[in-house]
Amino acid sequence: MKKAQAAMEFLMTYGWAILVVLLAIAALAYFGVLNPGKYLPSSCTLGTGLSCTDFKVDGTANTVTLVIRNGIGEDLNPFSVSIAGDCVGGASATDGLVDGEQETIVISCGSDITSSKFKEDIIMTYTGESLLPHTKAGSISTQVE
Repeated sequence: MKKAQAAMEFLMTYGWAILVVLLAIAALAYFGVLNPGKYLPSSCTLGTGLSCTDFKVDGTANTVTLVIRNGIGEDLNPFSVSIAGDCVGGASATDGLVDGEQETIVISCGSDITSSKFKEDIIMTYTGESLLPHTKAGSISTQVE
């Protein structure tokens, strides 16, 4: 009988210890300490030769602003940018995008941007000097301001 009692006390002691650890982890997750999303850096990536030098997601105005620099080596005309997901829609640069210069593109979102983190795909279409149409994909991941 003493062996059974010792085994039961052993299991109960470790059971309570494991329960306390699980409650502590649950409390940390509830208060947002374990949320990896707020520790991830903001990023905006585009295809080779195109760079996203600055970007902003405005939750109040429901817009995404991208500053795109052309480093492909040729002028891009026409040039358009669209964002997938909740921000279905796009904007195009009226004068195209001259090699080495940058253009600010503002994309209006049809629906409200309600979450604190914004992560979507960027689709870019352009025609170079060879008159062949190209499509490049990128992504944006940032906090909503």
